[in-house]
Amino acid sequence: MDFLSSGVLDPIGSDARRPVIIAFLIFIGVALLWLFTLATAEEENPERLYVANRSLSPVINGFAMAGEQISVVTLLTVSGGVALFGYDGFTYALDGLIMLGVLLLLAQKIRTSGRYTLGDLFALRASGPGPRIAATAVTLAITIPLIVIQLRVAGSSTALLIGMTTDGAQVVCTILMGCLVACFAAVAGLRGNSFMHVAKVPLTLAALAVLTLLAVGKFDWDPGSLLSAAADKSMAPDEYLKPGFWPYTASFGSLNTFGNHMVFILGTAVMPHQILRISASRSGRSARRSMSIATGLVGAFILLLITTGFASAAVVGASGIGAVDGTGQSSPIQLASEVLQDGSTGRIALITVLACVVFLTVLTTVTSVTFAAAVALTHDVFARGKRRRTEAGEVRALRVAAVSVCAVGLSLAAAIHRYPTEFLVAFSISVAATCVFPALIYSFFWSRFNRRGLLWSVHGGLLLCTVLTVFSPIVSGTAFALWPQASFNWYPFQTPGLISVPAAFALGWLGSVTSPREPQVDFRHVQLEILTGQRAG
Repeated sequence: MDFLSSGVLDPIGSDARRPVIIAFLIFIGVALLWLFTLATAEEENPERLYVANRSLSPVINGFAMAGEQISVVTLLTVSGGVALFGYDGFTYALDGLIMLGVLLLLAQKIRTSGRYTLGDLFALRASGPGPRIAATAVTLAITIPLIVIQLRVAGSSTALLIGMTTDGAQVVCTILMGCLVACFAAVAGLRGNSFMHVAKVPLTLAALAVLTLLAVGKFDWDPGSLLSAAADKSMAPDEYLKPGFWPYTASFGSLNTFGNHMVFILGTAVMPHQILRISASRSGRSARRSMSIATGLVGAFILLLITTGFASAAVVGASGIGAVDGTGQSSPIQLASEVLQDGSTGRIALITVLACVVFLTVLTTVTSVTFAAAVALTHDVFARGKRRRTEAGEVRALRVAAVSVCAVGLSLAAAIHRYPTEFLVAFSISVAATCVFPALIYSFFWSRFNRRGLLWSVHGGLLLCTVLTVFSPIVSGTAFALWPQASFNWYPFQTPGLISVPAAFALGWLGSVTSPREPQVDFRHVQLEILTGQRAG
């Protein structure tokens, strides 16, 4: 790993630099035009902005659900993990597909219940402001780290594409992309964002398919030869296609690896923006159909992503990838610059299309996460105050919340630009797996679940995630930690999920069975709501 540094090579070259910059400027112009169109087309009605009036067809929402999975982190980081670390990166890529199976279990119940924020879902079994405030805190704990991570990756990749890889240029690119996202999140409702996802998905799949075909063509259309070349050009040919090569997990054992996969699968299935997306379906059955369509599209995306990762290793090599970016995030861009001859029109066009895919991916995914956080703040906090709020006031609050959330995420992304951000990934996904998944399972399937059980599970899970993450090896004591020189990592695993997820289930059970006998939400009413969409009484 010693040779994996940044800023050593320029993979784009001067011949493709000008078209890429022109495409970037055209993209910004089209994005602003789209922004103005959305500003005049969206109705000033909170519910219609939040969930697109629940009018999206299964096909449109299926593409949009798939688009939520095609984030800039997945596109660049996962493919880079496959390119540099082979088998281990391949297994983490598959988690995204398994996650959809978990979401499919809950999708119809979430949509039929008519609830679209975590506060709404928590209120199924617990009344009062406490559950909604807890849900808002959990939503922010999940979404703000995601915004920071994605804006940072977006800034680094944008700086690479325009040929300015210094730290200052990366911070400037991060700020510019963040400002654009803030504008979109403040103006576009869920409907507008859905159509941007619909445009992104086929463009991304087409670009990755072309990259894959060109790479396989360089090896006489023999996938076996491509895989052998990927292993030969890796950092350790004998270990590349075996488990345990991923440097972040190599020294922590199989139990740690199991915990990482479990947290990723459960956490990404119940993200707030996923729940909001499901709620935009016309009905529970429509939500299941959308999930089926999304599963097929995401399956194709992951297959292409894995192939692109191995192709990057075979064509560029681990040394070439690491010379530009030690995390491998630049590997798809480097592959696009190497599969065709320098100076050719096809090479310039391919790099330009991939640049547009990266820009569009940043815009859609960060906007989705920001919008979900803003909806939670507005719907669960602002609209529940003692003073009655008008629809226009609630919409204004939504705009302000979207800009505020994005500003916080953007400030943090710029402030910690020089530091590793793996702890943010672990914390965000662990909070979702710990605080949201057990609460939803209990709410939908256990008759004795009540207010105390919900609050114990959510607050206890959030506290455990915070404490265990702070004292984990991704914060101190290891080469990839936030503070590698310090050593207070008494918790032995990288993610808190192995402890926090079972503990959240246990706290939910204990709080429910020890709750004093007082009037609770009748589970028969909850079943009626999640099965028919009708509220009792």
